[in-house]
Amino acid sequence: MLPAQNDEAAALELLPQADSPFVLPDFLRQLSTGPGVYQMLGAAGKILYVGKARNLKRRVGSYFHKNRHSPKTVAMLQQVVRVEVIHTHTETEALVLEAQLIKRHHPPYNILLRDDKSYPYLLIETGSEFPRMAFHRGAQRAKGQYFGPYPAVTALRESMVLLQKAFRLRTCEDSVFKNRSRACLHYQIRRCSGPCVGHISAADYAADVQATLQFLQGRSDEVLQALQQRMQAAAEALAFEEAARLRDQIAALAKMQERQYVAQSGGGDFDVLAAVEEGGQWCVYLSFLRHGRQLGGRALFPRHAEGVRAAEMMAAFLGQYYADREIPGNLLLNVLPRHRQALQDALAQLAGRRVLIDQPQRGPRKRWMQLAETNARLALRSRQQSSEQGRRRMRLLQELFGLEETPQRMECFDISHTRGEAATASCVVFDGDGARKDAYRRFNIRDITPGDDYAAMEQAVARRYGRLLEEGQTLPDIVFIDGGPAQLARAAAALRDLGIDTIQLCGVSKGSSRRPGLESLHAPQWPAPRQLAADDPTLLLIQEIRDEAHRFAIGGHRARRQKARQESELDTIGGIGPKRRGALLRHFGGLRGIRDAGVEDLQRVEGIRRELAQRIYDHFHTGART
Repeated sequence: MLPAQNDEAAALELLPQADSPFVLPDFLRQLSTGPGVYQMLGAAGKILYVGKARNLKRRVGSYFHKNRHSPKTVAMLQQVVRVEVIHTHTETEALVLEAQLIKRHHPPYNILLRDDKSYPYLLIETGSEFPRMAFHRGAQRAKGQYFGPYPAVTALRESMVLLQKAFRLRTCEDSVFKNRSRACLHYQIRRCSGPCVGHISAADYAADVQATLQFLQGRSDEVLQALQQRMQAAAEALAFEEAARLRDQIAALAKMQERQYVAQSGGGDFDVLAAVEEGGQWCVYLSFLRHGRQLGGRALFPRHAEGVRAAEMMAAFLGQYYADREIPGNLLLNVLPRHRQALQDALAQLAGRRVLIDQPQRGPRKRWMQLAETNARLALRSRQQSSEQGRRRMRLLQELFGLEETPQRMECFDISHTRGEAATASCVVFDGDGARKDAYRRFNIRDITPGDDYAAMEQAVARRYGRLLEEGQTLPDIVFIDGGPAQLARAAAALRDLGIDTIQLCGVSKGSSRRPGLESLHAPQWPAPRQLAADDPTLLLIQEIRDEAHRFAIGGHRARRQKARQESELDTIGGIGPKRRGALLRHFGGLRGIRDAGVEDLQRVEGIRRELAQRIYDHFHTGART
């Protein structure tokens, strides 16, 4: 609890200083009254909280001079060992720095965003004669125009299918486009105009690209009028096939316009954000509107937000969310954030242009806000129902294994390989809310006999939990192993070697027919394996976790195998890069010719000197590896 006395000496009791020279009264006296960022540090320098202040002296001092704090703040102060500050020129700079530090360090007492992925964009490339339409995520370095962000990959792919039907732009990679001898399936189903084999002229394709860009920019009426004029001209010229194609294009475009158009005055780019709280849990729902079209929405659930006010919640959310994302010119909120003007200036600084934060009171914008609030409440209730179901399933696992406490975290391992090639282990993580994909891990298995699943499982478990112990991270309560008693025994051996005895292990082996519902469960404390009913909710949960581990392992294995098969044996020879490799393959007609060549023959290739030629020869003839 906080001390009753209102003085620095009493507040100092919160800061154990036996191991640190930090002295609170001296620190508070030397603080400036200017803006900046402060960091509350715990044991071993762990950052507990990051905050910004217009007046550092007043804000930091308030933590230790005030008698009344929220329980969350009291719990944090009891762990604080020292405080560090970073001075900034303006409050705006402090806001930007605060958001960056929170996203980098994830302090446990700050409001945090769990979903930190970048959103997908639609890219229209403009660097070739026949530009392609592509899905894009990440840094926007490719030459072209980007449209988005879309709230999810599914929303973007649906839009791409509609655009393909309306404008028939190609989506294939350049390597495929340049080497086709006949049109692909997309041309056959009328989702591409076939520029790869000359089924459309460059001028007509350019017109389709321009129409696509105009539509995506919100100028759909202009596009429809132009297409109607082209259709009329084709009909008058008796080019009925072209007129029919344009007619179908107009119909597809009208359908897409009907589906995606949002009536508004003035057009423009908007993000609509609604923050809603129920039962101590917050949901922020974002709707994306670009060029007058609704691109969809997404619900986010900030962590560590219990007991905060709506204005504080919104300020923290905006600062973190837009720290490294595209910022539209208008942000429409159902709750205005704290320090609205400073936050608005900070976002404008990040965007490089004016950004308006507003709370709409009437008209279409108010209706967007009400719709976002409705979606936020529905998403929050759905999540709460899912959380309750997750807690119930956790209690079932507790009963199955006879655990003293309800498990909070589960992990599952699986091994995937093709006859021993490119063996890959997966580790998936689940908690009461479902899959934690940000915590998934893969392991490339090495230094074992190819095809030895038992050794692969032992290695994966040892590497996973050896790393967690080394980093001081939380261990799971239950670990599932995709396999029978032999795999389970090797996993248990790995844990014993690490000195871990707090994890409940369970092997999941398939029946002889490998049909779902016939699995046998193996646990070290059970005298015999157990089989649950096919519709038992506990078994269904275990199947869900096991199947996710299987999917994740197969994906990693296939990617690793494909990469290995695309690599050349020449890549393992020191001094051989892409140019020399290509020169060797062209000169000898393939790897077999290089293998049969002598040192003098190899020297005749441009860029291959005597020493390198000898190294290549030794690689194939004496087993030397450089």
